[in-house]
Amino acid sequence: MPPKGKAAQKPKAGSCAATTTTTKPSAPAAPDNNNNNNNASKQPEKEKPSTVAELSRYHFELCHPFEGKRSTTQADQLVWLASRLVTRLPVRFLGAKGQKDLWKTVNEHSLPARGFNLRKYKKRQQQHKGVDSRGRDIGEYTAKEWGIRQEKRVTLSCLQLQSQRFRELRDRQKRGFVDCQTGDQVLVTDSEYTEEKQRRREMERLSRELYGAEGMARQGKLALDPEWDDVVPIVMEDPENGLAAIAYSPDYAEAMSYLRAVMSAKEYSPRSLKLTEYIINLNPAHYTVWLFRAANIFAMKLPIPDEITWLNQIALENLKNYQIWHHRNLLVEHYHPSIASDPPALASFATSEREFLTQILAEDTKNYHVWSYRSWMVGKLGVWGNPEELRSTEELIEQDVRNNSAWSHRFYLVFSDPENCTPGEKYAATEADPKVPGEIVDREVAYAEEKIRLAPQNQSGWNYLRGVLVKGGRRLSSVREFAEEFVKGLGEGEEGEEVRSSHALDLLAEVYKELGERERADLCLRRLMEKWDRIRGGYWQWRREGLGLAEVAA
Repeated sequence: MPPKGKAAQKPKAGSCAATTTTTKPSAPAAPDNNNNNNNASKQPEKEKPSTVAELSRYHFELCHPFEGKRSTTQADQLVWLASRLVTRLPVRFLGAKGQKDLWKTVNEHSLPARGFNLRKYKKRQQQHKGVDSRGRDIGEYTAKEWGIRQEKRVTLSCLQLQSQRFRELRDRQKRGFVDCQTGDQVLVTDSEYTEEKQRRREMERLSRELYGAEGMARQGKLALDPEWDDVVPIVMEDPENGLAAIAYSPDYAEAMSYLRAVMSAKEYSPRSLKLTEYIINLNPAHYTVWLFRAANIFAMKLPIPDEITWLNQIALENLKNYQIWHHRNLLVEHYHPSIASDPPALASFATSEREFLTQILAEDTKNYHVWSYRSWMVGKLGVWGNPEELRSTEELIEQDVRNNSAWSHRFYLVFSDPENCTPGEKYAATEADPKVPGEIVDREVAYAEEKIRLAPQNQSGWNYLRGVLVKGGRRLSSVREFAEEFVKGLGEGEEGEEVRSSHALDLLAEVYKELGERERADLCLRRLMEKWDRIRGGYWQWRREGLGLAEVAA
Protein backbone atom coordinates (compact mmCIF):
# COMPACT_ATOMS: atom_id res chain seq x y z
CA MET A 1 0.00 0.00 0.00
CA PRO A 2 1.17 3.61 -0.57
CA PRO A 3 2.55 5.58 2.39
CA LYS A 4 0.03 7.23 4.65
CA GLY A 5 -0.92 10.73 3.72
CA LYS A 6 0.18 10.30 0.10
CA ALA A 7 -1.51 7.14 -1.08
CA ALA A 8 -4.98 8.65 -0.81
CA GLN A 9 -4.03 11.69 -2.83
CA LYS A 10 -4.31 11.54 -6.57
CA PRO A 11 -1.60 13.13 -8.63
CA LYS A 12 -2.42 16.78 -9.13
CA ALA A 13 -3.23 18.10 -12.54
CA GLY A 14 -0.04 19.12 -14.22
CA SER A 15 2.07 17.12 -11.77
CA CYS A 16 3.51 15.12 -14.59
CA ALA A 17 4.71 18.30 -16.23
CA ALA A 18 6.24 19.58 -13.01
CA THR A 19 7.92 16.29 -12.36
CA THR A 20 9.29 16.19 -15.83
CA THR A 21 11.04 19.52 -15.48
CA THR A 22 12.63 18.76 -12.07
CA THR A 23 13.61 15.17 -12.61
CA LYS A 24 17.24 14.34 -13.16
CA PRO A 25 18.26 13.38 -16.69
CA SER A 26 19.07 9.85 -15.51
CA ALA A 27 15.40 9.25 -14.70
CA PRO A 28 13.32 10.52 -17.61
CA ALA A 29 9.64 11.10 -17.05
CA ALA A 30 6.80 9.19 -18.68
CA PRO A 31 5.54 10.60 -21.94
CA ASP A 32 3.06 13.42 -21.36
CA ASN A 33 0.73 14.36 -24.16
CA ASN A 34 -0.11 17.69 -22.50
CA ASN A 35 3.43 18.98 -22.86
CA ASN A 36 4.08 17.73 -26.36
CA ASN A 37 1.97 20.27 -28.24
CA ASN A 38 5.06 22.09 -29.41
CA ASN A 39 6.47 18.90 -30.93
CA ALA A 40 3.25 17.83 -32.62
CA SER A 41 4.19 19.58 -35.83
CA LYS A 42 7.59 17.96 -35.84
CA GLN A 43 6.50 14.33 -35.14
CA PRO A 44 4.34 12.52 -37.71
CA GLU A 45 0.93 11.53 -36.43
CA LYS A 46 0.67 7.78 -35.74
CA GLU A 47 -1.86 5.82 -37.74
CA LYS A 48 -4.83 4.54 -35.81
CA PRO A 49 -4.75 0.77 -35.22
CA SER A 50 -6.91 -1.03 -37.77
CA THR A 51 -6.56 -4.70 -36.75
CA VAL A 52 -7.28 -6.40 -33.45
CA ALA A 53 -3.61 -7.29 -32.98
CA GLU A 54 -2.59 -3.65 -33.47
CA LEU A 55 -5.41 -2.43 -31.24
CA SER A 56 -4.45 -4.80 -28.45
CA ARG A 57 -0.83 -3.69 -28.66
CA TYR A 58 -1.90 -0.06 -28.69
CA HIS A 59 -3.92 -0.47 -25.48
CA PHE A 60 -1.04 -2.25 -23.82
CA GLU A 61 1.42 0.47 -24.72
CA LEU A 62 -0.95 3.14 -23.33
CA CYS A 63 -1.10 1.37 -19.99
CA HIS A 64 2.60 0.39 -19.98
CA PRO A 65 4.49 3.36 -21.42
CA PHE A 66 7.79 2.21 -19.87
CA GLU A 67 7.56 -1.39 -21.11
CA GLY A 68 10.12 -0.65 -23.79
CA LYS A 69 12.69 0.78 -21.33
CA ARG A 70 13.54 -2.47 -19.58
CA SER A 71 16.73 -2.87 -21.60
CA THR A 72 18.03 0.74 -21.51
CA THR A 73 19.66 2.66 -18.60
CA GLN A 74 19.51 1.68 -14.94
CA ALA A 75 17.16 4.57 -14.12
CA ASP A 76 14.78 3.50 -16.90
CA GLN A 77 14.88 -0.05 -15.62
CA LEU A 78 13.86 1.19 -12.14
CA VAL A 79 10.90 3.00 -13.67
CA TRP A 80 9.93 -0.12 -15.62
CA LEU A 81 10.20 -2.22 -12.45
CA ALA A 82 7.98 0.23 -10.59
CA SER A 83 5.39 0.09 -13.39
CA ARG A 84 5.30 -3.69 -13.07
CA LEU A 85 5.22 -3.84 -9.26
CA VAL A 86 2.44 -1.29 -8.82
CA THR A 87 -0.05 -3.54 -10.66
CA ARG A 88 0.77 -6.64 -8.64
CA LEU A 89 -0.33 -7.95 -5.25
CA PRO A 90 3.20 -8.55 -3.80
CA VAL A 91 3.69 -4.76 -3.49
CA ARG A 92 2.05 -4.89 -0.06
CA PHE A 93 4.84 -7.10 1.21
CA LEU A 94 7.51 -4.44 0.61
CA GLY A 95 8.93 -2.66 3.60
CA ALA A 96 8.11 0.93 4.53
CA LYS A 97 11.14 2.36 2.76
CA GLY A 98 10.54 0.17 -0.32
CA GLN A 99 6.91 1.26 -0.58
CA LYS A 100 7.93 4.89 -0.08
CA ASP A 101 10.45 4.72 -2.92
CA LEU A 102 8.02 2.84 -5.10
CA TRP A 103 5.18 5.31 -4.74
CA LYS A 104 7.59 8.20 -5.10
CA THR A 105 8.60 6.87 -8.50
CA VAL A 106 4.94 6.27 -9.41
CA ASN A 107 4.00 9.84 -8.57
CA GLU A 108 7.03 11.32 -10.27
CA HIS A 109 6.37 9.54 -13.55
CA SER A 110 2.56 9.34 -13.40
CA LEU A 111 2.60 5.56 -13.76
CA PRO A 112 -0.90 3.99 -14.10
CA ALA A 113 -1.70 2.26 -10.81
CA ARG A 114 -4.24 -0.03 -12.53
CA GLY A 115 -2.37 -1.04 -15.64
CA PHE A 116 -3.46 -3.35 -18.41
CA ASN A 117 -3.32 -6.94 -17.09
CA LEU A 118 -0.32 -8.55 -18.74
CA ARG A 119 -1.72 -12.08 -18.41
CA LYS A 120 -4.95 -11.08 -20.10
CA TYR A 121 -2.94 -9.33 -22.79
CA LYS A 122 -0.90 -12.47 -23.48
CA LYS A 123 -4.05 -14.59 -23.52
CA ARG A 124 -5.67 -12.22 -25.99
CA GLN A 125 -2.53 -12.27 -28.10
CA GLN A 126 -2.86 -16.05 -28.27
CA GLN A 127 -6.43 -15.65 -29.49
CA HIS A 128 -5.19 -13.36 -32.22
CA LYS A 129 -2.67 -15.90 -33.47
CA GLY A 130 -3.35 -18.55 -36.07
CA VAL A 131 -5.61 -18.57 -39.10
CA ASP A 132 -9.34 -19.02 -39.58
CA SER A 133 -11.12 -21.66 -41.67
CA ARG A 134 -10.34 -19.66 -44.84
CA GLY A 135 -6.63 -19.38 -44.10
CA ARG A 136 -6.77 -15.72 -43.05
CA ASP A 137 -4.61 -14.47 -40.17
CA ILE A 138 -6.92 -13.80 -37.21
CA GLY A 139 -4.71 -10.94 -36.05
CA GLU A 140 -5.62 -9.07 -39.24
CA TYR A 141 -9.32 -8.96 -38.32
CA THR A 142 -10.92 -5.56 -37.86
CA ALA A 143 -12.66 -4.81 -34.58
CA LYS A 144 -16.03 -5.39 -36.23
CA GLU A 145 -14.94 -8.74 -37.69
CA TRP A 146 -13.50 -9.78 -34.34
CA GLY A 147 -16.79 -8.93 -32.66
CA ILE A 148 -18.68 -11.11 -35.13
CA ARG A 149 -16.26 -13.98 -34.48
CA GLN A 150 -16.70 -13.62 -30.74
CA GLU A 151 -20.48 -13.70 -31.15
CA LYS A 152 -20.14 -16.97 -33.03
CA ARG A 153 -17.99 -18.41 -30.26
CA VAL A 154 -20.56 -17.42 -27.66
CA THR A 155 -23.35 -18.93 -29.80
CA LEU A 156 -21.37 -22.16 -30.16
CA SER A 157 -20.83 -22.34 -26.40
CA CYS A 158 -24.54 -21.86 -25.77
CA LEU A 159 -25.44 -24.58 -28.27
CA GLN A 160 -22.96 -26.94 -26.64
CA LEU A 161 -24.58 -26.33 -23.26
CA GLN A 162 -28.03 -27.00 -24.71
CA SER A 163 -26.77 -30.18 -26.37
CA GLN A 164 -25.29 -31.33 -23.07
CA ARG A 165 -28.65 -30.70 -21.40
CA PHE A 166 -30.34 -32.84 -24.07
CA ARG A 167 -27.92 -35.71 -23.40
CA GLU A 168 -28.59 -35.51 -19.69
CA LEU A 169 -32.35 -35.52 -20.32
CA ARG A 170 -32.11 -38.56 -22.57
CA ASP A 171 -29.95 -40.33 -19.99
CA ARG A 172 -32.63 -39.71 -17.38
CA GLN A 173 -35.21 -41.18 -19.72
CA LYS A 174 -33.15 -44.36 -20.16
CA ARG A 175 -32.79 -44.70 -16.39
CA GLY A 176 -36.51 -44.23 -15.85
CA PHE A 177 -36.32 -41.00 -13.86
CA VAL A 178 -39.54 -39.31 -12.74
CA ASP A 179 -40.09 -35.57 -12.83
CA CYS A 180 -40.34 -34.45 -9.20
CA GLN A 181 -42.70 -31.60 -10.08
CA THR A 182 -45.20 -33.36 -12.32
CA GLY A 183 -44.68 -36.95 -11.19
CA ASP A 184 -44.47 -38.11 -14.82
CA GLN A 185 -41.67 -40.15 -16.27
CA VAL A 186 -39.00 -38.12 -18.03
CA LEU A 187 -39.43 -38.41 -21.80
CA VAL A 188 -37.63 -36.92 -24.77
CA THR A 189 -40.16 -35.83 -27.39
CA ASP A 190 -39.77 -36.09 -31.16
CA SER A 191 -39.60 -32.31 -31.40
CA GLU A 192 -36.66 -32.30 -28.98
CA TYR A 193 -34.89 -34.89 -31.15
CA THR A 194 -35.49 -32.72 -34.20
CA GLU A 195 -34.21 -29.64 -32.38
CA GLU A 196 -31.08 -31.53 -31.33
CA LYS A 197 -30.39 -32.61 -34.92
CA GLN A 198 -30.65 -29.01 -36.08
CA ARG A 199 -28.56 -27.88 -33.12
CA ARG A 200 -25.75 -30.28 -33.95
CA ARG A 201 -25.72 -29.25 -37.58
CA GLU A 202 -25.46 -25.62 -36.49
CA MET A 203 -22.66 -26.53 -34.05
CA GLU A 204 -20.72 -28.24 -36.82
CA ARG A 205 -21.22 -25.30 -39.14
CA LEU A 206 -19.99 -22.82 -36.53
CA SER A 207 -17.04 -25.04 -35.60
CA ARG A 208 -15.95 -25.24 -39.21
CA GLU A 209 -16.37 -21.50 -39.73
CA LEU A 210 -14.36 -20.74 -36.60
CA TYR A 211 -11.70 -23.43 -36.59
CA GLY A 212 -11.82 -25.11 -40.00
CA ALA A 213 -11.58 -28.84 -40.68
CA GLU A 214 -8.02 -29.23 -39.42
CA GLY A 215 -7.63 -30.36 -35.85
CA MET A 216 -11.24 -31.43 -35.39
CA ALA A 217 -12.93 -34.76 -36.00
CA ARG A 218 -15.26 -34.86 -38.95
CA GLN A 219 -18.90 -34.90 -37.91
CA GLY A 220 -20.88 -36.95 -40.41
CA LYS A 221 -24.63 -37.17 -40.81
CA LEU A 222 -25.00 -40.08 -38.39
CA ALA A 223 -22.57 -38.68 -35.84
CA LEU A 224 -24.69 -35.53 -35.71
CA ASP A 225 -27.90 -37.51 -35.24
CA PRO A 226 -28.72 -38.00 -31.53
CA GLU A 227 -30.53 -41.21 -32.42
CA TRP A 228 -27.13 -42.89 -33.01
CA ASP A 229 -25.32 -41.62 -29.91
CA ASP A 230 -25.48 -45.01 -28.22
CA VAL A 231 -23.87 -46.86 -31.15
CA VAL A 232 -20.11 -47.27 -31.35
CA PRO A 233 -19.27 -47.49 -35.07
CA ILE A 234 -16.98 -50.27 -36.24
CA VAL A 235 -14.49 -48.72 -38.62
CA MET A 236 -12.91 -50.93 -41.25
CA GLU A 237 -9.15 -50.55 -41.28
CA ASP A 238 -7.51 -51.32 -44.58
CA PRO A 239 -4.05 -52.92 -44.44
CA GLU A 240 -1.16 -50.55 -44.74
CA ASN A 241 0.33 -50.11 -48.20
CA GLY A 242 -2.58 -51.92 -49.82
CA LEU A 243 -2.20 -52.43 -53.54
CA ALA A 244 -5.77 -51.42 -54.35
CA ALA A 245 -7.20 -49.37 -51.50
CA ILE A 246 -10.79 -48.36 -52.17
CA ALA A 247 -11.41 -44.61 -52.04
CA TYR A 248 -14.67 -44.60 -50.05
CA SER A 249 -16.44 -41.28 -49.68
CA PRO A 250 -16.53 -40.01 -46.06
CA ASP A 251 -20.33 -40.34 -45.87
CA TYR A 252 -20.28 -43.92 -47.18
CA ALA A 253 -17.42 -44.97 -44.88
CA GLU A 254 -19.26 -43.53 -41.87
CA ALA A 255 -22.55 -45.22 -42.81
CA MET A 256 -20.85 -48.59 -43.27
CA SER A 257 -19.14 -48.32 -39.88
CA TYR A 258 -22.55 -47.87 -38.24
CA LEU A 259 -24.00 -50.71 -40.34
CA ARG A 260 -21.31 -53.09 -39.09
CA ALA A 261 -22.19 -52.11 -35.53
CA VAL A 262 -25.93 -52.81 -35.83
CA MET A 263 -25.35 -55.99 -37.84
CA SER A 264 -22.91 -57.22 -35.20
CA ALA A 265 -25.53 -56.54 -32.51
CA LYS A 266 -28.29 -58.08 -34.71
CA GLU A 267 -30.38 -55.00 -34.15
CA TYR A 268 -33.60 -55.03 -36.17
CA SER A 269 -35.21 -51.66 -35.61
CA PRO A 270 -36.67 -48.69 -37.49
CA ARG A 271 -33.37 -46.85 -37.33
CA SER A 272 -31.53 -49.86 -38.81
CA LEU A 273 -34.08 -49.88 -41.64
CA LYS A 274 -33.51 -46.17 -42.25
CA LEU A 275 -29.77 -46.80 -42.25
CA THR A 276 -30.12 -49.39 -45.01
CA GLU A 277 -32.15 -46.93 -47.08
CA TYR A 278 -29.46 -44.30 -46.59
CA ILE A 279 -26.69 -46.67 -47.72
CA ILE A 280 -28.74 -47.94 -50.68
CA ASN A 281 -29.07 -44.36 -51.88
CA LEU A 282 -25.27 -44.13 -51.72
CA ASN A 283 -24.59 -47.55 -53.26
CA PRO A 284 -27.62 -49.46 -54.63
CA ALA A 285 -25.46 -52.48 -55.55
CA HIS A 286 -24.42 -53.35 -51.97
CA TYR A 287 -25.65 -56.93 -51.65
CA THR A 288 -25.14 -57.20 -47.87
CA VAL A 289 -27.21 -54.08 -47.18
CA TRP A 290 -30.15 -55.50 -49.15
CA LEU A 291 -30.00 -58.75 -47.18
CA PHE A 292 -29.93 -56.87 -43.87
CA ARG A 293 -32.85 -54.74 -45.00
CA ALA A 294 -34.90 -57.84 -45.78
CA ALA A 295 -34.01 -59.28 -42.36
CA ASN A 296 -35.26 -56.08 -40.69
CA ILE A 297 -38.54 -56.14 -42.60
CA PHE A 298 -39.22 -59.76 -41.73
CA ALA A 299 -38.18 -59.37 -38.07
CA MET A 300 -40.39 -56.30 -37.54
CA LYS A 301 -43.22 -57.85 -39.61
CA LEU A 302 -43.63 -54.78 -41.75
CA PRO A 303 -46.20 -54.73 -44.58
CA ILE A 304 -44.62 -56.24 -47.70
CA PRO A 305 -46.74 -54.17 -50.14
CA ASP A 306 -45.35 -50.97 -48.59
CA GLU A 307 -41.81 -52.17 -49.10
CA ILE A 308 -42.56 -53.14 -52.71
CA THR A 309 -43.99 -49.68 -53.35
CA TRP A 310 -40.76 -48.13 -52.06
CA LEU A 311 -38.74 -50.64 -54.07
CA ASN A 312 -40.48 -49.73 -57.33
CA GLN A 313 -39.01 -46.23 -57.32
CA ILE A 314 -35.53 -47.55 -56.54
CA ALA A 315 -35.83 -50.02 -59.42
CA LEU A 316 -36.84 -47.30 -61.87
CA GLU A 317 -33.80 -45.27 -60.84
CA ASN A 318 -31.41 -48.24 -61.12
CA LEU A 319 -32.53 -50.30 -64.12
CA LYS A 320 -29.48 -52.59 -64.32
CA ASN A 321 -29.23 -53.38 -60.62
CA TYR A 322 -29.50 -57.11 -59.89
CA GLN A 323 -29.71 -56.83 -56.08
CA ILE A 324 -33.04 -55.00 -56.35
CA TRP A 325 -34.66 -57.98 -58.06
CA HIS A 326 -33.22 -60.50 -55.64
CA HIS A 327 -34.66 -58.39 -52.81
CA ARG A 328 -38.03 -58.38 -54.58
CA ASN A 329 -37.80 -62.13 -54.95
CA LEU A 330 -37.30 -62.52 -51.18
CA LEU A 331 -40.23 -60.20 -50.46
CA VAL A 332 -42.63 -62.13 -52.72
CA GLU A 333 -41.45 -65.46 -51.27
CA HIS A 334 -42.24 -64.16 -47.80
CA TYR A 335 -45.54 -62.55 -48.79
CA HIS A 336 -46.96 -65.35 -50.97
CA PRO A 337 -48.09 -67.73 -48.17
CA SER A 338 -50.33 -65.01 -46.71
CA ILE A 339 -52.29 -64.58 -49.98
CA ALA A 340 -52.00 -68.05 -51.52
CA SER A 341 -55.39 -69.11 -50.11
CA ASP A 342 -57.08 -65.87 -51.19
CA PRO A 343 -57.58 -65.93 -55.01
CA PRO A 344 -58.77 -62.29 -55.28
CA ALA A 345 -55.79 -61.03 -53.29
CA LEU A 346 -53.42 -63.21 -55.31
CA ALA A 347 -54.89 -61.99 -58.61
CA SER A 348 -54.71 -58.36 -57.46
CA PHE A 349 -51.07 -58.72 -56.46
CA ALA A 350 -50.22 -60.44 -59.76
CA THR A 351 -51.87 -57.59 -61.66
CA SER A 352 -49.93 -54.94 -59.75
CA GLU A 353 -46.68 -56.78 -60.42
CA ARG A 354 -47.49 -57.11 -64.13
CA GLU A 355 -48.28 -53.40 -64.40
CA PHE A 356 -45.01 -52.44 -62.79
CA LEU A 357 -43.01 -54.85 -64.96
CA THR A 358 -44.68 -53.39 -68.02
CA GLN A 359 -43.71 -49.92 -66.81
CA ILE A 360 -40.07 -50.80 -66.26
CA LEU A 361 -39.80 -52.77 -69.51
CA ALA A 362 -40.97 -49.65 -71.29
CA GLU A 363 -37.74 -48.09 -70.07
CA ASP A 364 -35.55 -51.08 -70.98
CA THR A 365 -37.35 -53.74 -73.04
CA LYS A 366 -34.48 -56.24 -72.90
CA ASN A 367 -33.53 -56.00 -69.24
CA TYR A 368 -32.34 -59.49 -68.34
CA HIS A 369 -32.97 -59.11 -64.59
CA VAL A 370 -36.58 -58.02 -65.16
CA TRP A 371 -37.34 -60.89 -67.55
CA SER A 372 -35.71 -63.40 -65.21
CA TYR A 373 -37.85 -62.16 -62.32
CA ARG A 374 -40.96 -62.18 -64.50
CA SER A 375 -40.48 -65.82 -65.45
CA TRP A 376 -40.05 -66.74 -61.80
CA MET A 377 -43.11 -64.67 -60.81
CA VAL A 378 -45.32 -66.48 -63.33
CA GLY A 379 -44.52 -69.81 -61.70
CA LYS A 380 -44.68 -68.51 -58.14
CA LEU A 381 -48.04 -66.78 -58.51
CA GLY A 382 -49.42 -69.39 -60.90
CA VAL A 383 -50.52 -67.03 -63.65
CA TRP A 384 -49.70 -69.37 -66.54
CA GLY A 385 -53.15 -69.25 -68.07
CA ASN A 386 -53.74 -65.58 -67.42
CA PRO A 387 -54.67 -64.02 -70.77
CA GLU A 388 -53.29 -60.65 -69.67
CA GLU A 389 -49.81 -62.09 -69.28
CA LEU A 390 -49.89 -63.60 -72.78
CA ARG A 391 -51.33 -60.40 -74.22
CA SER A 392 -48.51 -58.44 -72.58
CA THR A 393 -45.92 -60.44 -74.56
CA GLU A 394 -47.88 -59.84 -77.76
CA GLU A 395 -47.83 -56.09 -77.16
CA LEU A 396 -44.08 -56.11 -76.63
CA ILE A 397 -43.51 -58.17 -79.80
CA GLU A 398 -45.74 -55.83 -81.78
CA GLN A 399 -43.67 -52.90 -80.53
CA ASP A 400 -40.43 -54.65 -81.48
CA VAL A 401 -40.68 -57.92 -83.38
CA ARG A 402 -36.94 -58.48 -82.73
CA ASN A 403 -37.37 -58.51 -78.96
CA ASN A 404 -35.95 -61.96 -78.31
CA SER A 405 -36.68 -61.63 -74.56
CA ALA A 406 -40.40 -61.30 -75.24
CA TRP A 407 -40.31 -64.31 -77.60
CA SER A 408 -38.50 -66.40 -74.95
CA HIS A 409 -40.98 -65.41 -72.25
CA ARG A 410 -43.89 -66.32 -74.49
CA PHE A 411 -42.41 -69.77 -75.13
CA TYR A 412 -41.90 -70.28 -71.38
CA LEU A 413 -45.41 -69.05 -70.64
CA VAL A 414 -47.08 -71.35 -73.17
CA PHE A 415 -45.05 -74.54 -72.92
CA SER A 416 -44.34 -74.58 -69.16
CA ASP A 417 -47.98 -74.24 -68.16
CA PRO A 418 -48.83 -77.28 -65.98
CA GLU A 419 -52.19 -77.47 -67.77
CA ASN A 420 -50.50 -77.93 -71.15
CA CYS A 421 -47.32 -79.85 -70.38
CA THR A 422 -46.02 -82.82 -68.42
CA PRO A 423 -45.25 -81.76 -64.81
CA GLY A 424 -41.69 -81.89 -63.58
CA GLU A 425 -38.55 -81.99 -65.69
CA LYS A 426 -39.25 -85.16 -67.60
CA TYR A 427 -39.01 -83.39 -70.95
CA ALA A 428 -36.45 -80.72 -71.70
CA ALA A 429 -37.30 -77.54 -73.57
CA THR A 430 -35.85 -79.07 -76.77
CA GLU A 431 -37.80 -82.32 -76.47
CA ALA A 432 -41.32 -83.16 -77.61
CA ASP A 433 -44.00 -83.28 -74.92
CA PRO A 434 -46.99 -85.46 -75.79
CA LYS A 435 -49.22 -83.55 -73.39
CA VAL A 436 -49.05 -80.29 -75.36
CA PRO A 437 -52.46 -79.82 -77.05
CA GLY A 438 -52.46 -79.70 -80.85
CA GLU A 439 -54.60 -76.56 -80.97
CA ILE A 440 -51.99 -74.68 -78.95
CA VAL A 441 -49.26 -75.81 -81.36
CA ASP A 442 -51.38 -74.67 -84.33
CA ARG A 443 -52.02 -71.33 -82.66
CA GLU A 444 -48.36 -70.68 -81.94
CA VAL A 445 -47.22 -71.81 -85.41
CA ALA A 446 -49.68 -69.40 -87.01
CA TYR A 447 -48.56 -66.61 -84.65
CA ALA A 448 -44.89 -67.18 -85.48
CA GLU A 449 -45.54 -67.26 -89.23
CA GLU A 450 -47.48 -64.02 -89.02
CA LYS A 451 -44.63 -62.22 -87.24
CA ILE A 452 -41.93 -63.74 -89.49
CA ARG A 453 -43.64 -62.25 -92.53
CA LEU A 454 -43.22 -58.83 -90.92
CA ALA A 455 -39.43 -59.26 -90.63
CA PRO A 456 -38.18 -62.32 -92.57
CA GLN A 457 -34.56 -61.76 -91.59
CA ASN A 458 -35.39 -61.68 -87.87
CA GLN A 459 -33.97 -64.81 -86.27
CA SER A 460 -36.18 -64.64 -83.15
CA GLY A 461 -39.35 -65.64 -85.02
CA TRP A 462 -37.63 -68.54 -86.82
CA ASN A 463 -36.17 -69.87 -83.58
CA TYR A 464 -39.59 -69.68 -81.95
CA LEU A 465 -41.15 -71.54 -84.87
CA ARG A 466 -38.57 -74.33 -84.57
CA GLY A 467 -39.15 -74.59 -80.82
CA VAL A 468 -42.93 -74.84 -81.23
CA LEU A 469 -42.59 -77.63 -83.81
CA VAL A 470 -40.15 -79.58 -81.64
CA LYS A 471 -42.23 -79.17 -78.47
CA GLY A 472 -45.41 -80.20 -80.29
CA GLY A 473 -43.69 -83.27 -81.77
CA ARG A 474 -44.12 -82.13 -85.39
CA ARG A 475 -41.72 -82.50 -88.27
CA LEU A 476 -39.95 -79.48 -89.68
CA SER A 477 -41.20 -80.45 -93.13
CA SER A 478 -44.71 -79.40 -91.99
CA VAL A 479 -43.69 -75.77 -92.63
CA ARG A 480 -41.89 -76.44 -95.94
CA GLU A 481 -44.28 -74.41 -98.03
CA PHE A 482 -44.06 -71.49 -95.61
CA ALA A 483 -40.24 -71.49 -95.70
CA GLU A 484 -40.17 -71.74 -99.52
CA GLU A 485 -42.09 -68.44 -99.69
CA PHE A 486 -38.79 -66.68 -98.87
CA VAL A 487 -36.54 -68.61 -101.28
CA LYS A 488 -37.06 -68.41 -105.06
CA GLY A 489 -34.94 -69.77 -107.96
CA LEU A 490 -32.29 -71.33 -105.75
CA GLY A 491 -29.26 -72.32 -107.85
CA GLU A 492 -30.60 -70.69 -111.02
CA GLY A 493 -27.88 -68.08 -111.22
CA GLU A 494 -27.31 -64.68 -109.64
CA GLU A 495 -30.16 -62.99 -111.48
CA GLY A 496 -32.79 -65.68 -111.00
CA GLU A 497 -32.04 -66.46 -107.35
CA GLU A 498 -34.00 -64.54 -104.69
CA VAL A 499 -33.54 -65.23 -100.98
CA ARG A 500 -35.47 -62.95 -98.59
CA SER A 501 -34.32 -64.78 -95.46
CA SER A 502 -31.12 -66.70 -94.80
CA HIS A 503 -32.89 -68.29 -91.82
CA ALA A 504 -35.52 -69.73 -94.18
CA LEU A 505 -32.71 -71.19 -96.31
CA ASP A 506 -31.17 -72.74 -93.19
CA LEU A 507 -34.53 -74.26 -92.19
CA LEU A 508 -35.06 -75.63 -95.73
CA ALA A 509 -31.68 -77.37 -95.54
CA GLU A 510 -32.93 -79.30 -92.51
CA VAL A 511 -36.33 -79.89 -94.12
CA TYR A 512 -34.75 -81.38 -97.26
CA LYS A 513 -32.43 -83.50 -95.14
CA GLU A 514 -35.41 -84.75 -93.15
CA LEU A 515 -37.15 -85.67 -96.43
CA GLY A 516 -34.04 -87.44 -97.79
CA GLU A 517 -33.33 -84.81 -100.45
CA ARG A 518 -29.64 -84.47 -99.58
CA GLU A 519 -28.60 -82.77 -102.81
CA ARG A 520 -31.12 -79.98 -102.31
CA ALA A 521 -30.07 -79.70 -98.67
CA ASP A 522 -26.45 -79.38 -99.79
CA LEU A 523 -27.43 -76.72 -102.31
CA CYS A 524 -29.04 -74.63 -99.54
CA LEU A 525 -25.95 -74.88 -97.35
CA ARG A 526 -23.59 -74.17 -100.24
CA ARG A 527 -25.46 -71.02 -101.25
CA LEU A 528 -25.39 -69.86 -97.65
CA MET A 529 -21.64 -70.38 -97.62
CA GLU A 530 -21.04 -68.76 -100.99
CA LYS A 531 -23.36 -65.76 -100.87
CA TRP A 532 -26.12 -65.39 -98.32
CA ASP A 533 -24.14 -65.90 -95.09
CA ARG A 534 -20.48 -65.98 -96.01
CA ILE A 535 -19.30 -64.77 -92.60
CA ARG A 536 -20.19 -68.23 -91.21
CA GLY A 537 -18.78 -70.12 -94.17
CA GLY A 538 -16.88 -72.57 -91.99
CA TYR A 539 -20.03 -73.50 -90.13
CA TRP A 540 -21.99 -74.14 -93.31
CA GLN A 541 -19.15 -76.27 -94.68
CA TRP A 542 -19.23 -78.34 -91.50
CA ARG A 543 -22.98 -78.78 -91.94
CA ARG A 544 -22.44 -79.89 -95.54
CA GLU A 545 -19.95 -82.51 -94.43
CA GLY A 546 -22.58 -83.86 -92.07
CA LEU A 547 -24.82 -84.71 -94.99
CA GLY A 548 -22.48 -87.55 -95.98
CA LEU A 549 -22.24 -86.66 -99.67
CA ALA A 550 -19.12 -87.97 -101.42
CA GLU A 551 -18.44 -84.83 -103.43
CA VAL A 552 -18.58 -82.69 -100.27
CA ALA A 553 -16.20 -85.00 -98.41
CA ALA A 554 -13.79 -84.85 -101.35
